[in-house]
Amino acid sequence: MVRQARLLQYCGQDGERRVILAQGDKAHFVAQAATTRDLAATAAKQGQTLLALAQANLSDEEADIETLYAEGRLLTAIDHPDSARILLTGTGLTHLGSAEGRDKMHRQLSEAEQLTDSMRMFQEGLEGGKPAAGQFGQQPEWFYKGDGQSLVGPREPLTSPHFAQDGSEEPELAGIYMIGDDGQPCRLGIVLANEFSDHVTERHNYLWLAHSKLRPASLGAELLLGEPPSDIRGTSRILRDGQCIWEKPFLTGEDNMSHTIANLEAHHFKYAAFRRPGDIHVHFFGTATLSFSDEVRTQPGDLFEIGAEPFTLPLRNELQQEAASWQELRIL
Repeated sequence: MVRQARLLQYCGQDGERRVILAQGDKAHFVAQAATTRDLAATAAKQGQTLLALAQANLSDEEADIETLYAEGRLLTAIDHPDSARILLTGTGLTHLGSAEGRDKMHRQLSEAEQLTDSMRMFQEGLEGGKPAAGQFGQQPEWFYKGDGQSLVGPREPLTSPHFAQDGSEEPELAGIYMIGDDGQPCRLGIVLANEFSDHVTERHNYLWLAHSKLRPASLGAELLLGEPPSDIRGTSRILRDGQCIWEKPFLTGEDNMSHTIANLEAHHFKYAAFRRPGDIHVHFFGTATLSFSDEVRTQPGDLFEIGAEPFTLPLRNELQQEAASWQELRIL
């Protein structure tokens, strides 16, 4: 398998920042580029692609990305010196799921006398989520997760707030976008992600979805450049005390979705507030695989591990629980 090119961000012991371009089984440092965001800004101004600019500035210095990953030297695929300039958002009810789950869903759609809002939205996505090029399709579910301070690296802990009722994985892809100086959204690539949510809170009342999503999320180290594969297959597992307590494959990519990525992007960036020059957007595309659906209840110390081709590096995030942090409100 020939792997697509990926960009990674490196941080040395002295805090030095560098960018790495991985092509196939080889990786080299990119000269004159400290961060992916800086490289993307230059590419936008010069009218180049990220890949072309990185290749034009490739050094002879090789990088062993697996060793750097193990040493904790690889950061999230994107960041910003001002975390408030990163917006974390996402869409749900976008994936078809397994064949069994799909058949069950279709039977429910045809047999139910009164559809829930979730089922109706899923059905509308099946019918109108893949419009012709240049046309608006069906609007998806949308949620907000926070800003860049909620981003967690590929080996850092995922910390559940003290008031959370659950902290569970959501293995999926996220699109990474930069808004150009002219207000034009630019897709930089896609990353492997653990969207991480509070499913007990969400299940209590669907109107609490907004509350359940205000949690951290982890991003992989690799930014996959170019058009993403239409069929991506991975594995999500949970380890407890070194033993696997749950494991399941997951499918993503447009072949396994009820919406095109272009349709999800169109409905996100149609809002002027999301086209502010200089902002970075991390937009989660959704999933159909959750340990929560299999009645697994996570606990502090559990390790989430998510991997998928065409990425070479997994996400490994330990679940931690935050101590109570709320203090009495001050009135000035």
